[in-house]
Amino acid sequence: MTKWEYATLPLIIHATKQILDQWGEDGWELVTVIAGPDGNAPVAYLKRPKP
Repeated sequence: MTKWEYATLPLIIHATKQILDQWGEDGWELVTVIAGPDGNAPVAYLKRPKP
């Protein structure tokens, strides 16, 4: 059974692609993006298999 680790990441609107590309290079998979607690800045939820 696969075990996962998770991360939450605030996204900066003008650098979203670069941020997600970098995390993807590190093996993280984007699960979802939702509005942050202040209703403005989105937050990305990511996962990757535990080593």
